[in-house]
Amino acid sequence: MSYLKRFAPLLLIVSVLAAGLAFGVQHQLSWATLAAHQAALRTWVATDPFATAAAYIGVYALAVAVSFPGAIWITVAGGLLFGTVPGAALAVTGATIGATLLVLAARSALGPFLARRAGRLIEGLRPRMQRDGFSYVLALRLIPVVPFWLTNLAAALGGVRLSHFVAATLIGTIPATTVFASIGAGVGQVLAAGRTPDLFVIFSPPVLLPLLGLAALSLLPIAWRRWNAADA
Repeated sequence: MSYLKRFAPLLLIVSVLAAGLAFGVQHQLSWATLAAHQAALRTWVATDPFATAAAYIGVYALAVAVSFPGAIWITVAGGLLFGTVPGAALAVTGATIGATLLVLAARSALGPFLARRAGRLIEGLRPRMQRDGFSYVLALRLIPVVPFWLTNLAAALGGVRLSHFVAATLIGTIPATTVFASIGAGVGQVLAAGRTPDLFVIFSPPVLLPLLGLAALSLLPIAWRRWNAADA
């Protein structure tokens, strides 16, 4: 019974993900879908902005918690519906909640299992992750090529303190999320003209290089500590 109880959250996450993929929800996340429903969605926001914002956070949190592909479209939709700053704030909130839920589920289900089978490796990494987890998670969040779910699982299995994980996720998600929300904020006229914005702008040098620079800065405390230890 305790075994099933421990794995129940993770099994629920896998089940929701499988159901979403089976019903083809990922195929609905596209510019065509946004173009077709943007008027109705904006009407809903205008009619009941608080309920819409809460629903948006819930959908985003669920998508991140189950590691559903296509969360970027939800971010763009947030910018379209709420504007750049409010949309980014809601997306960051949903992403942080969803990531935290996934970490808690993975830590509960997989932590003891992997600790028994890779004890020395994990035990060797855990002290570093527990001490410098904030810097590691922050750096990974700032690099857009690192999958969101991979950072979540690495933090869960590495034993990153939950408070450090939440803070690093909250801060590190802001830059890229704001970029995509800003794309969404201006996407209405672009879609109406029959064109599609370029989401790969996140990889353009003016955007990517500052993000990589921030990621490098977030690792400076670790480098400084090791440098001091080497001189001691």
